[in-house]
Amino acid sequence: MKNLFFASLILFAVSTIAEAQQLKSPEGKFVMEFSLQNDGTPTYNLKYKNKEVVKNSKLGLELKDDKKSLLNDFTVVDTKTSTFDETWKPVWGEVDHIRNHYNELAVTLNQKGTDRQIIIRFRLFEDGLGFRYEFPTQKNLTYFTIKEERSQFAMTGDHTAFWIPGDYDTQEYDYTKSKLSEIRGLSEKAYTANVSQKNFSPTGVQTSLMLKTNDGIYINLHEAALINYSCMHLNLDDKNMTFTSWLTPDAKGDKGYMQAPSHSPWRTIMVSDDAREILASKMTYNLNDPSKIENTSWIKPVKYIGVWWEMITGKSSWSYTNDFPTVQLGVSDFSKAKPNGTHGANNANVKKYIDFAAANGFDAVLVEGWNEGWEDWFGHSKDYVFDFVTPYPDFDVKGLHEYAKSKGVKIIMHHETSGSVRNYERHMDKAYQFMKDNGYDAVKSGYVGDILPRGENHYNQWIVNHYQYAIEKAADYKIMVNAHEAVRPTGIARTYPNLIGNEAARGTEYQAFGGSKPNHVTVLPFTRLIGGPMDYTPGIFEMDISKMNPDNKSHVNSTLANQLALYVTMYSPLQMAADTPENYNRFPDAFQFIKDVAVDWSESKYIEAEPGGFITVARKAKGTNNWFVGNVNGDNSRTSNIDFSFLEKGKKYTATIYADAKDAHYKTNPQAYTIKKIAVTNKSKLSQLSAPGGGYAISIIETK
Repeated sequence: MKNLFFASLILFAVSTIAEAQQLKSPEGKFVMEFSLQNDGTPTYNLKYKNKEVVKNSKLGLELKDDKKSLLNDFTVVDTKTSTFDETWKPVWGEVDHIRNHYNELAVTLNQKGTDRQIIIRFRLFEDGLGFRYEFPTQKNLTYFTIKEERSQFAMTGDHTAFWIPGDYDTQEYDYTKSKLSEIRGLSEKAYTANVSQKNFSPTGVQTSLMLKTNDGIYINLHEAALINYSCMHLNLDDKNMTFTSWLTPDAKGDKGYMQAPSHSPWRTIMVSDDAREILASKMTYNLNDPSKIENTSWIKPVKYIGVWWEMITGKSSWSYTNDFPTVQLGVSDFSKAKPNGTHGANNANVKKYIDFAAANGFDAVLVEGWNEGWEDWFGHSKDYVFDFVTPYPDFDVKGLHEYAKSKGVKIIMHHETSGSVRNYERHMDKAYQFMKDNGYDAVKSGYVGDILPRGENHYNQWIVNHYQYAIEKAADYKIMVNAHEAVRPTGIARTYPNLIGNEAARGTEYQAFGGSKPNHVTVLPFTRLIGGPMDYTPGIFEMDISKMNPDNKSHVNSTLANQLALYVTMYSPLQMAADTPENYNRFPDAFQFIKDVAVDWSESKYIEAEPGGFITVARKAKGTNNWFVGNVNGDNSRTSNIDFSFLEKGKKYTATIYADAKDAHYKTNPQAYTIKKIAVTNKSKLSQLSAPGGGYAISIIETK
């Protein structure tokens, strides 16, 4: 670990502190300029390779119940500059080491008439800019309520955007591609039909937001280190093409309760003329604190299967009985309840999955629907909440643990909170101890439904603090967390690496709810994955859902080869083979790739990339000399051209290529694939067809 921190006065020169302050990135690719307008309003702009990418944009916060907000009348009282350069090793990741190198400018502002101070801190990397607000200890600013944050991101034109609506409660949308000027017209109908919040802006979008300028500059807007603050959306002034931060309100409409000393999350702007550099950037992680978990030996990447897809498709059910109500918290009595015959989490079925996991080298089995209460929850009982420790009569906790242990397999716990977070916090210690007593090292948590008790939004400060509390409490018990329906990640997994997965986007389950766009997986790495790994649950081999459940007419809009490629392109240390054992047994040759592919990497090379179009990634399995390649394709057929120069010089490898057949198509012929083996070296090249909604996957094994 190399850690250098020293003051640098070379970064910019000032004649008076009232003049513009200029900050350059370490190699000079970026230049950021800070200044005050005549009325004392803080502003900044950003240039990339001498080209303006963010025009002059205002900064500040509007306060509630205060005569004067933190918006203007500021003077600069101090500036500090520094540079920082370190290399750190992640517990798991796409690479085995990350360089954190930036130049920093901290501007201390004093507000006339109030004698209040704030610090705006800028960090400029070679891949973009991060800035945040800091509130030092002071007499005239201790407790305050944020009415709205007013950070602006003024764009230089009518860029192309990949966006989802600014919903306070879900991110589970397909992405829309449009010009910024088209967002209003495209979103109004979608808002009326889909958005969960009652008060909305028809020009509001969520981060991470991916943009592309007419001259080929890629821009990504997001946030990092979201802790004790409301999640940021962006509201577009589509006349001036300026985004302004738009925080998630609580049940009272407030945006945040602050106590100095404190600070906001980082606001991030990544920029490049090469889309691959956006995917490779680790700026979001670098803006988070180092790991607070000293001993991380218990945190391990996981490849798993689960009693899940059969319930998502409707083949089996979460609940033991269809009777309602049959349960009251603490007074469970199933002696007279009639089993519905479709309960998935029964002993025999779970053992089948354990046997399949053991036979095929999987680490774990997720089991949903194991605990009492699902029949009440599906029956919409607002009085019932789960206790996270009481199993159904047909689920033998200790017996299944012992059976799994004898096979060398773990079971992953499932906690559906039903949005009742206070109930979950009340039971958390007991539930986590129950997990440890019964051999569970990881939990998938869920937050489906309205947040109780008072109807908070899913992403406001109060519930963001709950998600963080759950991660930290789990760390106390050495438990890894995979949170679904939680706030989108912002790099916090660097600080708490037991957060090994999140959902926080439209995952594979929607393929059984009517389908997702075939290019969805070519957008997610540019948006959702900027903040951390996603539990996307890939690996579906049967695209016709009616073959699982005759009443479900959904179709998985992907080829089988595309599903294999997702294990490489959709990075996660937590990877699920989501389909059922029966479907995998039908295609054992294709299933071999899922068995072989790694879940932890020492190197990653982004070979081709275009948001919404295609992504090709090569990754080196940690601790080996073996590589895996994944390509996912959008709506149109294309030929992917790659070379293997990333392979070690002088070594020989055997490449097994799992690819779309010539007549493959995500809708009409999704299971058409070919498999071939070829010898390759670092001088080899490949041209490979990718069908609409298709792709290919390659395992590259060193020849001994």
